[in-house]
Amino acid sequence: MASNPLTLIPSAPISGPELPQNIEAEAALLGALMIDNRLAEDVQLKLKPDHFHEPVHGRIYEAILKLLDRNMVANAVTLRPLFEADEAMRVLGGPGYLAQLSGNGAALIGARDFAAQIYDLALLRELVRVGRGMAERAFDTSDAVDPKSQIEAAEVALYKVAEEGGEAGSVVSFVEATKAAVSMAEKALNAGGGLSGVTTGLSDVNAKMGGLHHSDLLILAGRPGMGKTALATNIAFNAAARWMRDMADGIAPERSVGAKTAFFSLEMSADQLATRVLSEQSGIIAENIRSGKITKSEFHQFARAAGDLEALPLFIDDTPGLTIAALRTRARRLKRRHGIGLIVVDYLQLLQGSGRSSDGNRVQEISEISRGLKTLAKELNVPVLALSQLSRAVEQREDKRPQLSDLRESGSIEQDADIVMFVYREEYYLKSLEPRMEDEGAYQKWFSEMESAHNLAELIIAKQRHGATGKVKLKFEGHITKFSDHVDEGFAPERRG
Repeated sequence: MASNPLTLIPSAPISGPELPQNIEAEAALLGALMIDNRLAEDVQLKLKPDHFHEPVHGRIYEAILKLLDRNMVANAVTLRPLFEADEAMRVLGGPGYLAQLSGNGAALIGARDFAAQIYDLALLRELVRVGRGMAERAFDTSDAVDPKSQIEAAEVALYKVAEEGGEAGSVVSFVEATKAAVSMAEKALNAGGGLSGVTTGLSDVNAKMGGLHHSDLLILAGRPGMGKTALATNIAFNAAARWMRDMADGIAPERSVGAKTAFFSLEMSADQLATRVLSEQSGIIAENIRSGKITKSEFHQFARAAGDLEALPLFIDDTPGLTIAALRTRARRLKRRHGIGLIVVDYLQLLQGSGRSSDGNRVQEISEISRGLKTLAKELNVPVLALSQLSRAVEQREDKRPQLSDLRESGSIEQDADIVMFVYREEYYLKSLEPRMEDEGAYQKWFSEMESAHNLAELIIAKQRHGATGKVKLKFEGHITKFSDHVDEGFAPERRG
């Protein structure tokens, strides 16, 4: 005896062409799930209730998953009490609709194909929604017309659709994981040992951290005047220059410890940042470059440095007031177009949250931003180096060396970061303590301390998931904003005649 045809829910009327959908596939999948609950293991990782075009189908699917999560059988009988009062179900004849769904055993054969099609059609409907929204906003000229922000918003919306279309996660076998670990060790060995990530260009820092590791969020913090932007700029340049050198030497890209670098400068303009890099490379004081107090020979030296670095793979984005969503969109674009392997953000507190989750709460907004940066690092599989401010509590202590608790809105930043570093220069604080020359004893003591602290900086590694914490001494030449390896002359070998 032939079974009654399945009564389907009428689609809501829409203007324009009908939205992509397959109600029969939705009904068939639900029936298959009720007949064989084990099928849910294959589809629930990707398929969500809101992927169903018909709301009732989405609610039935959600109810099935809830029952299975409680280790209960999900079929027409166990689901019935959950839909006794469902008005939309009543239109179809009440909970008896569940029995109709599970009446077609032939659906078991194509259940996985039904799930894939439902998912793909949901993505197409989302594309239609985004497209309509873009068109409506473009036609609406009641507010201030700002095409660039509309394009930015459209790009973020489209990427969300693309992100939804990717795998939410993946399981890697131990064999695959060990291959990746061996490849990383081989890279470190070929780089001369001690360097398994992207180089900082500073030997002692590389030795302490093993370089900047892929998928890591690194925080570099310091009080104003400590040189955190200078250090970040040096690292960005060193990584990009090493990539350029490795490519010229014929080293395979996957074996290079350099990286094409994206620098998001929310505080300084692109030309100011470029001037810093050129000052460092040419040895000409940046202040003199800006004020024009240089000789013709110095200008030629400066221009020659600029010519040498024309091919440097360092991409600077100096757009002010970026949201974390916009930054992630731009970073993905740079990864897609140029294959960047390092991202630098100067600085974290100048980024803005989405505006939805923060509700005016700056701590929550910073949490969203730090989480977003960590997610970006994992998604693109590149190190993200973000600069951060420190609270004024540092200035109230006798020992001005920063601590983790000094990070502004520190909780989420400290939690999300894989490595937290502080840059500290004793010389900066000593300058403000200069006594009068009349007080000869105090002045001599101060002068001696200034001499020992001159051009000296400390990089304090306060947190490191991959290794030990500690300090690294660096040389800092303030006039050209350059950090380099510190050479302790006290350990120099004796000269022999």
